Amino acid sequence: MSKQDIAFNQNEDDFKMLVFRMEERLKKIKLGGGEGAIKKQHEQNKMTARERIAYLLDKKSEFIEIGAFAGEGMYAEHGGCPSGGVVTGIGRVGGKLCMIVANDATVKAGAWFPITGKKNLRAQEISIENRIPIIYLVDSAGVYLPMQDEIFPDKEHFGRIFRNNAVMSAMGIPQIAAIMGSCVAGGAYLPIMSDEALIVDKTGSIFLAGSYLVKAAIGEDIDNETLGGATTHCEISGVTDYKMPDDKTCLDTIRSIISKIGDFPKAGFNRIKAEPPALDEKELFGIIPVDRSKPYDIKEVIKRIVDNSEFDEYKALYGKTIVTAYARVEGWAVGIVANQRLIVKTKKGEVQMGGVIYSDSADKAAHFIENCNQKRIPLVFLQDVTGFMVGSRSEHGGIIKDGAKLVNTMANSVVPKFTFILGSSFGAGNYAMCGKAYDPRLIFALPTAQIAVMGGAQAAKTLLQIEVSALKKKGQEIDPEKEKELFDKIKSRYDEQMTPYYAAARLWVDGIISPLDIRKIISVGIEMANHNPEIKPYRTGVIRT
Repeated sequence: MSKQDIAFNQNEDDFKMLVFRMEERLKKIKLGGGEGAIKKQHEQNKMTARERIAYLLDKKSEFIEIGAFAGEGMYAEHGGCPSGGVVTGIGRVGGKLCMIVANDATVKAGAWFPITGKKNLRAQEISIENRIPIIYLVDSAGVYLPMQDEIFPDKEHFGRIFRNNAVMSAMGIPQIAAIMGSCVAGGAYLPIMSDEALIVDKTGSIFLAGSYLVKAAIGEDIDNETLGGATTHCEISGVTDYKMPDDKTCLDTIRSIISKIGDFPKAGFNRIKAEPPALDEKELFGIIPVDRSKPYDIKEVIKRIVDNSEFDEYKALYGKTIVTAYARVEGWAVGIVANQRLIVKTKKGEVQMGGVIYSDSADKAAHFIENCNQKRIPLVFLQDVTGFMVGSRSEHGGIIKDGAKLVNTMANSVVPKFTFILGSSFGAGNYAMCGKAYDPRLIFALPTAQIAVMGGAQAAKTLLQIEVSALKKKGQEIDPEKEKELFDKIKSRYDEQMTPYYAAARLWVDGIISPLDIRKIISVGIEMANHNPEIKPYRTGVIRT
């Protein structure tokens, strides 16, 4: 076996171990509030949020979960909030792609933490951008009161959910809500602002104020079921539309309702018969390096993602630190913009470092993005970028101007964009390669991803200089041993903030995935995007030349 084979096999083992650890973390997260809380849910004749989704989905339907790691490592002082206390994702129900939002009542009775609100808004955003139906499975105690100041009053807080309900209804996006547990206070507006509302008898309840608060406020003595149960709202108030005997019947009815939704005009993205890659997808585990300092050929990655392992490279001999190519994924036409991590030479014999965006590569990528918009071809960004080239030569050559051109064309792109962070995602490179701030329809990271302003060592050295200078001003002497101790402390903290888990917990990315999931996510993403026929004419703002 050659050294190359040994290195490949070692990397494959290391990468698969990263995926295994990710899956183990997911298993723990999927327990929500724990086995005891799940048992209690079952004792109340209620399915858990994940059980409800699994039952609701069409058989053999994939479920692309959004925000599974949301809240991980956050709110420790409040007992944690696994998956943000709500399960969201894209799946097929009644033959239709839908966004599903299910409160997890095993986590603080489904109460809304700040990250819960952010995750719900992300789910609505995906539904709005792609004009796909949204299903709410409601089982929540409302705002988590100890943190009400971080979830209640601001623009992107709790109230934005109901504003979106109204806007989505006006846009003609179907919204179906099922009250399968508690639904109290302001949260009561979400299902009732939906198009249709179902409620499960004896377990579902909806009211602006529960019985205890009613007693305290107006002195009325009444139980919750009489106040706002299924019988009250289906037979007396008319607030809800369907009275369901149990969870399964409720979910069956939702599937039936969704299945009858008529078809709508499509965006018309090009698709032919899907073909698998000619090269083995599993080789991605050996190709994409776990050690972020090692180079690799991004074209070998592309070959294992696209149909038949075939692509038409655009400007192959120019701007080589970005690869631009037309290809197909599961039959869908795509335009790929990918960072090249190999050290390359220009026609002039100049050496360019891999993963860095130079003026020529920025110019090439900008023109390619314009072409894809002209042709209505969705864009796929494969990020592994350390930033734009710095130094006097680059500055004199106008790197800021060329970088601005790339950001301008990408930001104004009107075709759907999908981003995958394979490795580094540093500084302005994150922006230029369609980071979260630039509205990718979906954005996922591999376990090898690192997201930050700059690399850990560089950042730690910069921060160390600032801290040492501040200590010296206070009259403290810093010997080499103390300086190393400070450096290690700073780097450790910074490295933690660079991990994909830190990003996923805060919803900077929609999730962390195996590289074998990339094709599936692109395909479902474009199918979803195809539901929105309204593509604005492509134009950019002022571009310096």
